[in-house]
Amino acid sequence: MAKFLITPHFRLHEWVAEEKGYFKAEGLDYEFREAFKGQDLSKAHATPDKVGAYQNIEAGRESNVSCACHWTVNVAASKGHTKMYADAYSVSPSAVFVPPESPIRNPEDLRGVPISVGHQSGSHYSTIQALEQTMPASDIKLSFADGILFGRLEKLIDRKVPAAALFSGPYYFLEQLGFRKVIDTTFMMASMLNGEPDHEDVKKYFRALRNAQRDIDLRPELYTHHYRKEFPARFLDQVDTRRWGPGERIVFEPYTKEVFEDSFKWIREHKIFDPAAMGLGRYEDAVVSLTGG
Repeated sequence: MAKFLITPHFRLHEWVAEEKGYFKAEGLDYEFREAFKGQDLSKAHATPDKVGAYQNIEAGRESNVSCACHWTVNVAASKGHTKMYADAYSVSPSAVFVPPESPIRNPEDLRGVPISVGHQSGSHYSTIQALEQTMPASDIKLSFADGILFGRLEKLIDRKVPAAALFSGPYYFLEQLGFRKVIDTTFMMASMLNGEPDHEDVKKYFRALRNAQRDIDLRPELYTHHYRKEFPARFLDQVDTRRWGPGERIVFEPYTKEVFEDSFKWIREHKIFDPAAMGLGRYEDAVVSLTGG
């Protein structure tokens, strides 16, 4: 049987579980693979226009368990590209940032301003969700041409875009550099099972992550240095992870049918996907639960 493949995804948990030996303690036969090792992350994340998380999932991911925003996993699972793991979800701090010298200070100032987001990625949905409190949809202008996470970070720092939505390490880095947080866009993420991993291995993996979450909650400052392992080399001399926070938090509670259906409805109503191309949206077909619930 092939080894269980673990690939970190811009959060601390997998790094902490590996550091503390939690995967080994669970008896998991695994390979720990850094997704972007040796690559220029800024270039790797400079994706073409309208290529984001959904397109990445659609193309197939190697890692046995991976994650993305819950909206995209919701649709990808409905379309049969993956299975949503229903026994946990996570919450990631996120925000729309502008340069410190920008005249934009309030959410209302973002009317008509191109905001760089990842197409059909967490920043896409969450930026709309946050801004529709303050302006009509017609005034929300999103740009999908500026890449995914680190591509958008680089363009904002280089003043090539007026505003961008960022999460994880880039969120804390922009705060460190004095960029202005205009509006919070914190969003929910979901895990997905790729291929057909052994369910006992999946349980071992999540037990290890649960231990890692406890450690991060208790002493986050001991582990924020792991952000450096998934950060563009260009910025490492500036990065001060002592000032950064714990980031994404895994919640070991069910991603329920009600949440799934509400999210599916929201996506359809906002026409982020062609409604006819979203699949059936049947929770029972799209998810996997290993708790027996």
